[in-house]
Amino acid sequence: MGEAYIVAAARTAGGKRNGKVSGWHPADLAGCVLDDLVARAGCDPALVEDVIMGCVIQAGEQSQNIARGAVLASHLPQHIPGVSVDRQCGSSQQALHFAAATVMAGVMDCVIAAGIECMTRAPMGLSSEVLAKNGYGRAKSPRQEAKYPDIVFSQFSGAEMMAEKHNFSKDEMDAFGFDSQRKAIAATRAGRFDEEITLIEVVGPDGARLPHAVDEGIRFDVTLDGVRGVRPIKEGGRISAATASQICDGASGVMVVNERGLKTLGVQPLARIHAMSMTAGDPVIMLEEPLFATDRALKRAGMKIDAIDLYEVNEAFAPVPMAWLKHTGADPSRLNVHGGAIALGHPLGASGTKLMTTLVHALRAQGKRYGLQTMCEGGGMANVTIVERL
Repeated sequence: MGEAYIVAAARTAGGKRNGKVSGWHPADLAGCVLDDLVARAGCDPALVEDVIMGCVIQAGEQSQNIARGAVLASHLPQHIPGVSVDRQCGSSQQALHFAAATVMAGVMDCVIAAGIECMTRAPMGLSSEVLAKNGYGRAKSPRQEAKYPDIVFSQFSGAEMMAEKHNFSKDEMDAFGFDSQRKAIAATRAGRFDEEITLIEVVGPDGARLPHAVDEGIRFDVTLDGVRGVRPIKEGGRISAATASQICDGASGVMVVNERGLKTLGVQPLARIHAMSMTAGDPVIMLEEPLFATDRALKRAGMKIDAIDLYEVNEAFAPVPMAWLKHTGADPSRLNVHGGAIALGHPLGASGTKLMTTLVHALRAQGKRYGLQTMCEGGGMANVTIVERL
């Protein structure tokens, strides 16, 4: 089995719902990232052999195989195919796993793994609730109902269950949410994201076209008291909008090659895929699987958590990374060092390669060696990727 290398990694700065990025069609936005990856690698775009793109809400403007639509909206030759992947929030991380496995097997030498989610233009529920209300049924089947009677699979309920199971108080989670904002503010002001962001043009308040370079969800005036003052989403619950990931418009991607691809494209690797793992568990509590998927990934890699220099654990809700830290015994100072989805936004299908982009660039900037990324996913699944900076 060969190796898989990341040779380019980029993401757009996130946009808030109905915010600066909302004017972009998802295919066009994703196409900009594809073009940027090729430009960063400095390679012939015709050498890209496939585009695997994560996307959760594959309806409306994100339907009809958004991966192929992004290729056609980009400067890539039209002979390059594309395929769309849905592993819920881990969709583009799974796209990376598929791309890595493909080049490691020698089936292809250069594949782009990417993700797109414009949650303003293709909101959550568009591919399920809207159809159900129009008489086209629901995803939960009679056999699933027999196994899980009267249960509505919900990430919001799962997050509250995690908070209760691990006994995290609202104050503790509020402190975590505040810290995510604080780290994102510091990283932005220090220019930590500059190298990873694909610049796009957006329309400013005065109608002028401006480059979009700062994640719109960051609250630069945040205070701990302000976070604590946000009421829980659920009556009597512990999680508020300040401790949940933000709805976000964004795209991201990485270019993945094997040894032959390095030579053919004439590029230098940023990182090597060291280990990959995917697991599934309880679909009701749902969000806890990154804990156990990390155990498996570390065991397969023959590593201990202390050997990992930086961790990116998606902040779908505060109790997820908090429980992950508690379970693994990992060093909190290495977790989401530039903030997470609570501050930066969670563009669903784009978050996997978004987090990987941030992780790879952070490893390089800090001169660190190993990084680990994991995501909780709808249905009680999780992906884990361990990379080695080169």
